[in-house]
Amino acid sequence: MSADEQLSSAIDVARAAVDEAADAGTVGEHLQAVDDGDALVSHQFRCLKAGYQGWYWSVSISRAPDTDRITINDVVLLPGDDAIIAPVWTPYRERIRPGDLSPGDVLPPDEDDVRLVPSWSAGDGDEQTDDRYFAREVGLGREWVLSFEGREIAADRWQEGEQGPDALIAQQAAGVCHSCGFMVSLAGPLSERFGVCANGMANDDGRVVSFDHGCGAHSGARLSRSAAAQELPLPVFDTLAADETEPF
Repeated sequence: MSADEQLSSAIDVARAAVDEAADAGTVGEHLQAVDDGDALVSHQFRCLKAGYQGWYWSVSISRAPDTDRITINDVVLLPGDDAIIAPVWTPYRERIRPGDLSPGDVLPPDEDDVRLVPSWSAGDGDEQTDDRYFAREVGLGREWVLSFEGREIAADRWQEGEQGPDALIAQQAAGVCHSCGFMVSLAGPLSERFGVCANGMANDDGRVVSFDHGCGAHSGARLSRSAAAQELPLPVFDTLAADETEPF
């Protein structure tokens, strides 16, 4: 019998090794013997450990050419093709979503965040804004301000979000926010596309809304004739027939 054949048939030796290393009741039936070459064979046993569906125990054994003694190299627990394993690690910053921050949490921007630039270099103005705007930004003492990229990222996010024109409430609105008396104008480079809703009865009260957003609380909204309260006719008193009453 060749060395590989002897190692492949040494199932009992491999099971004894895995039974000693694993917790009781977690080793199942023998699955297969894998020839790893150079007189090295791995015996695989099904893992019955709770939470390790699809995993298997692997016992690596070998034998020197001039001896019949089998050596146990290692016993490991490995995932199979259908194993349930944890998802690939995602950095904490990439797992955070808007609204996840709680009081006391800190989320500093990246050192190379393209949304921010030094206030002296560009500011969050545009070509139509005069030099006084940039001077005011520097005078306020803000070290960082929105870059042009940061401004566009925010504008696209607002435009495509629930305060944009594609929201269901906007598509069925009585009018757009640009013509609503409750819209408060913004100052700065985003003032040509967005405003702030000041209608306390609207869903977007206190939020930035796009000019082409809208809702049913528009200042020009009016109830249709069918939705208005109907005036009931005066009551009619029957003075001819006797009233029917239940006996006590």
